Amino acid sequence: MAKLKGHVLFNIENCKGCELCIKECPQNSLEMSSNINNNGYHYAFLKEDSCTGCTNCALICPEAIITVFRESKKKKIAVPSLNNTDNFLFEVS
Repeated sequence: MAKLKGHVLFNIENCKGCELCIKECPQNSLEMSSNINNNGYHYAFLKEDSCTGCTNCALICPEAIITVFRESKKKKIAVPSLNNTDNFLFEVS
């Protein structure tokens, strides 16, 4: 199985600091900021690079302000072509 790598973006100006995303993160990658946004709330942010892109935070967010990106580290393997003279590289998970 391919190792997944994720990244999370927050719309911090619309975050109301409910901390639900932090409680739902299985990797403990999120934290509340000591700063406040323009609405007077502390906001969540990605504190560690251990995010796997599981989307738990985005699914639980009542304000729908979290965008999750996920990429996998795919292994490339050579696959013979139909005429067996050229090889093509395909990415597999």
